[in-house]
This record gives sequence, structure tokens and C-alpha cells, in this order.
Amino acid sequence: MTMQIGKITKYTPFPQIDLPDREWPGKTITRAPIWASVDLRDGNQALATPMNVDEKLEMFDLLVEIGFKEIEVGFPSASDTEFNFIRRLVEEKRIPEDVTLQVLVQAREHLIRRTFESLQGVSKAIVHLYNSTSPVQRRVTFNKTKEEIKQIAVEGTRLVKSLISTIPDTRVRMEYSPESFSDTEVSYALEVCEAVMAEWAPTETNKIILNLPATVEVATPNVHADQIEWFCRNLKERDKAYISLHTHNDRGTGVAATELGLLAGADRVEGTLFGNGERTGNLDIVTVALNLYTQGIDPLLDFSQLEHIRSVYERITRMTVHERHPYAGDLVFTAFSGSHQDAIKKGMDLRAKENTDSARWEVPYLAIDPEDIGRDYEAIIRINSQSGKGGVAYILERDFGLDLPKAMHPDVGMVINKTADRGSRELSPSEVHAVFTQEYVNLSSPLELISIEREDFSKSGEVKVEAEIRFGGERMVVAGTGNGPISAFVDALQLKGWKDFQLLDYRQHSIGGGSKTKAAAYIQIRHNDGNIFFGCGINPNIELAGLHALVSAVNRAHRAHSE
Repeated sequence: MTMQIGKITKYTPFPQIDLPDREWPGKTITRAPIWASVDLRDGNQALATPMNVDEKLEMFDLLVEIGFKEIEVGFPSASDTEFNFIRRLVEEKRIPEDVTLQVLVQAREHLIRRTFESLQGVSKAIVHLYNSTSPVQRRVTFNKTKEEIKQIAVEGTRLVKSLISTIPDTRVRMEYSPESFSDTEVSYALEVCEAVMAEWAPTETNKIILNLPATVEVATPNVHADQIEWFCRNLKERDKAYISLHTHNDRGTGVAATELGLLAGADRVEGTLFGNGERTGNLDIVTVALNLYTQGIDPLLDFSQLEHIRSVYERITRMTVHERHPYAGDLVFTAFSGSHQDAIKKGMDLRAKENTDSARWEVPYLAIDPEDIGRDYEAIIRINSQSGKGGVAYILERDFGLDLPKAMHPDVGMVINKTADRGSRELSPSEVHAVFTQEYVNLSSPLELISIEREDFSKSGEVKVEAEIRFGGERMVVAGTGNGPISAFVDALQLKGWKDFQLLDYRQHSIGGGSKTKAAAYIQIRHNDGNIFFGCGINPNIELAGLHALVSAVNRAHRAHSE
């Protein structure tokens, strides 16, 4: 069997919601929603090797550390592991006073009763009741009418309400999910939820949670937003309910659907760290929370140690966070493109000059300061054949203290790029430095500076140098005068008939500090044929650094003309 071509009859568009006066497109998210982690339930059930009790305890502690106040800890009626995990939380007094445990249960009597047994001794609990309401589930899975499906929800709610007396020390809140809400007629989903509300009898101070799951994504995010807004506008006692979102990612738009759902009136969001969940996953709370943060909104969750969070997550779930995953991936703060690297370097340099953490974040291509989430700048710029001059210069300055003159950047960038291209791979910072050293620093062939002596004339201000050199394999002494050692050495070359260039620029700076300080010097020359060449000299003595830079530039010119 193959994909249909032309007219597609196997699939049909999901029907639009009749909401011509929709308001969500003109709204803005201004505050964080109520967050509920379902890592220990939805996330866990999607693992090839589910967490054991000890691993669930560690994950619970991590979620508390991040700042989650509502945590779905499992499906206690489904297995002894789930049940025993909750009992461990209670008996070891691991539940903070401000954290509410959420337990999931199908609207079936024996499962509900077992769930309440697990909650003995819990201070605050959300009993999350669900049954599926979509047409395909009604017809294919349950073979029941709309009325019969609604009664399952109502009877389940009635039983939950009646069992509250069995755990008198627990404050019980009710959550109801019409599972497959995304694929259910909105009017019918509303009918079922209002029937549940009528049975539960919530108040403005003790609201019910109506969770509207996109159990399977069936349409574009704007349709999901329309569903949420339609539901919120038509719910009779809207002030007595928290509207909760629970998106999956079948179409790859779970984050977008959630953000638009918040615009449409939702109050609460369920999801998992890094989007782990069935099929293509649940909503990624890390992404939504940090998206809010980049818009100046406190997400009320602490991801300042995202590397640590990711490390714990990967170890416990045996899943890996993709290298391009928003905010957390290995490569998300990495630039290979030359133009990107140059822009990032300029942004970082400008921010360093401003020298304040409170200044508005304005670094091209980086939506967030990596330091805010426990990342660093070490891997922002990496070098391959697509890299540019700015990126190479950034690496040499950041890692090795070499502040190349701007005019030198294109020349060095081209050399490094050719090296990366020949190897068809990325170059590490040490490899970039090695290539730069080999090509530009203290070059000694065909001209080698062995030693030099200087004599100053106080009256004229001139300097005379005598240099022992090796040129073309022949060792000799040359001498010249000038207004400094570099110009005097150039004069010595000219007297030998070897000066075929013009000195254009000389720059120098120190590397390191204290007794280990070295000087780096950079020389730019123009050969008689018009071509530009650069050289670099590094030496504890600043004068020798400059002379080695000149010799290196001359040698690069000789090499170019001998090829």
C-alpha cells in the first residue's frame, strides 16, 4: 500500500469551529498558567523501561525543586508500583505542604476505590477522573451512545464525591477530562463537563478542573484555540472551573496549540519535561515556560540549572534530549554560519562593554541568555567549513586571548574554513588555534630570525639593529636603521635587496598576566604585486613579538609566490 496521489479520500479535513467573532488572535499572554507535571504518569507510561519506585522518587524531588505545585504522581489503581510509590511519598513525608498530588483514574468503580486507598494520609489531592468522549471512541472502543458515555462520567464523579469521607484529613479537588476532547464535538464535550459539574457542585473558592485534552492532534493550532475559546465562552459557570490544557504533539504543534489555548482563555497547563509522552509526546513544559520567560514573564518554574535537570531526566528516563531541542539541546546555542557568528560576537562584545546583567538582552540569533538557564558561552560558536571570519576570531580571542585586528579576520577565516572543508568536519577550538599557529605565528621559513641586537642613538632618535638570520638555508648577519626595531629590520632587508613589500599596519597586545605575560603582535604588509599578507609574533618580549610578526608576514608572502 502506498500514499494516495491527487485526490485524497482516506483522510478528510477536521471541521472548523463556528466562531466568527473569535477573540484570541488579538490577545497576549501576560502571566504564567498553573502548571501540572504529568512526567510520572503520561511521561512514565511512554517509556520503554518505566521508572521504578526509587527513580520516581528522584523525579518527584526534581519536579518539586523546579517549582511544580501540582504533580500527577501516577495511576495508583493500575499497578502495585504506582500504588507503592504514593505510599512511599506519604510514609517518608516527602510531600511539601504547598504541593498537591494528582492521581489519574478511569471512571470505573473498582479503580476509583483503589485510588482512594492510595491517598490515605495525603494532605492535598486532585482526583483526575477521565473517560473518552470522541465519536470514534464511542463507536469503535465502547460501542455506547452519547448518553451512556455521559453517564459514565457522572457516575464516576458521584462515586469520587461519596468517597471523600473515607480520607477526612485530605483536601480533595476534582479534575475531569473528556479524553479525546480534540476529536469530540465541542457541544457534546461541554454537555458532559456541565453534567460532571452539576454532580460535583463546585464553588468559586473550590473550583473544579476541567481538563480538555488534545489527546491526539487532529487540526492546526488555531482550531484548537477556537475549541478552547468556544468552550470557555459557553460554559455556564465559568467562574467555578479552571480550564486546563493537555496537548500532545502528533502534528508537531503541541507548544503552539498550548500557547494559543492560553490566549483563548485556559488557566492551567499539563505537560512533561522535554515533551516525553506517548507517540510524538506530550507538551514540553520547558519550552513553553522559557518561551514566556523570553517575553518578560516570570514562568514561576526554575530552569536556571537546565543542564542538571536534563542530566537527571536522561538518566532516569533513559531518553535523550535532541541536540536541536529548544533551550536544552547541545547545539541550540551554537552557530556554524559565518554571518551568525559575526553577529553574535558583536552582540556579546557590546554587552560586555555595557557590563550589566539588567540591560535588555539584545544579542542577534540568541533569544535567551544561556547563562540564565545554566548554560555557558563555551559552545556558542563552533567552526566548520560554513563558519565565517567572526566566529574564528571569537574562538581565538575567547579561548586563547588573541585579539586579531579586524582587517586580519577574513584572511584567517578563509584559512580555517579551507582546513575544515578538506576534512569535511568541525574543528575544535584547539584545532583552530593549531592551524592559526602553523599558518601565521613565529614562522621561520624561508626567513628565520635567530637573534638581534639593538643600539639606540639618543640625538637622532634612530635605532640600529644587527640581526642574525637564516635565509634560504644560508646563515648571515644583516643590519639596518630606522625609528624603531621593526623599521630598522625592514631597512636591513631592503639593503639586502629583499624588501618587496610595504608595511601597512602594526598592532600588539598582552596575553595573560603576571610573570607569564606574553605579547602578541600582528603585522600587515602589501606585496609589490598588490596582495595583502599578515603575520603574528608571540614572545615574552614585545619587540621580539613585533619582529617575529614581520618575519611571519614576509614568509607568508614568499610561500604564496613560491606555490
